[in-house]
Amino acid sequence: MAPGQEPSMGQPTGPESGERAYAAMLAKTRALVPRLRERSVRTEELRHLPPETEQDLHDAGLFRMLQPRRIGGAELDYVALIDCADLLGQADASVAWNFANLASHHWMLGMFEQKAQDLVWGRDPDTLIASSFIFPAGRATKVDGGYRLHGSWPFSSGVASCEWNMLASVVSTDDEADGIEYRIFLLPKGDYRVLDTWNVAGLRGTGSCDVEVRDAFVADHMTVTVGELIGGRTPGSKINPNPLYALPVFSLFPYVLSGVALGNAQACLNDYVEVVRHRISTYNRAKLSDFQSTQIKIAEASAKIDAARLIMRSACIDAMEDARRGHVPDMAAKTRYRRDGAFSVNLCTDAVSMLFAASGARGLFTTGVLQRQFRDAHAINSHLAFNFDAAGTNYGRVALGLPSENLTL
Repeated sequence: MAPGQEPSMGQPTGPESGERAYAAMLAKTRALVPRLRERSVRTEELRHLPPETEQDLHDAGLFRMLQPRRIGGAELDYVALIDCADLLGQADASVAWNFANLASHHWMLGMFEQKAQDLVWGRDPDTLIASSFIFPAGRATKVDGGYRLHGSWPFSSGVASCEWNMLASVVSTDDEADGIEYRIFLLPKGDYRVLDTWNVAGLRGTGSCDVEVRDAFVADHMTVTVGELIGGRTPGSKINPNPLYALPVFSLFPYVLSGVALGNAQACLNDYVEVVRHRISTYNRAKLSDFQSTQIKIAEASAKIDAARLIMRSACIDAMEDARRGHVPDMAAKTRYRRDGAFSVNLCTDAVSMLFAASGARGLFTTGVLQRQFRDAHAINSHLAFNFDAAGTNYGRVALGLPSENLTL
């Protein structure tokens, strides 16, 4: 959100204490922005978050904002992911990306069986959990008491700081005619190997390395099927009755990370406006702020960003209201969530690209933040969840009465 701007669609509904906790979390997040922005160059150089940044996020309670209250978490509404990632993204998209990823895994763990929750949080409620939800990257086989898992997964953000990992896999069967089962497996770090592969152009500070599992045993209670995460009761509902833990996980998956694109775009716009207010053209000494083209680009970019914020927040708020009513969205609604998640991030990417082009040669200097915002915007947009062709095609199929091609919905 823009500096000083509070959420435009209202805070999440709930008890007064919950609203105070939400406001306090936003205040803590906003207070971190200046120091995180100052560290952005070092974060890129390290290719992972600096230890002091991780500590700042821990101290603010950000990683645990979707964790159940019974564990000491804040148990905020889902829209808090958008709002806090928006603010952190105005400092550094890599920080916002890792925050949102790792915070969302506490939310997802709340849907596992109690035995899994007790094992992870009983050791350390602050522990961090990485993930890679690329199902074809793994193969699992059912055995007595659990599964044998192997595979190699890319893009496990923040994995070096984590003690656990949620890895998605296809479960192999003797008869493929039985259908494909998608399942998520929760492993301790001793069961996987981290490969230092993260040498990239954008989101450089996320440390999104590959992980490899040779042949690990995963007990039944440390897994959950995608079918148990489509909305409604989950294995964790008995001890975590909040509707937050009844949301359809993969339908809302884009909104785990879409706030990062939003904050990055907002920062790019804020920086551009600040520069052109005082900048003189190199060629004719005219004030850039007097150019109609500059004024139009500011209007268009800000409209895209504001529209993206409304789309993202309304999707999360609507989903929470559905969950409170005990309503599981139908496939049309689920594909709309995916469509809107991709579309809103594309709006943010368009805004950054427009401002980068309007900045001319100034944007090329590596000493400035604009080139990082441009690289990060396109790195974010490369995530499959934000591929509008994929999300739009599936939405169109369902709208036309055809079956969804997304097996996680």
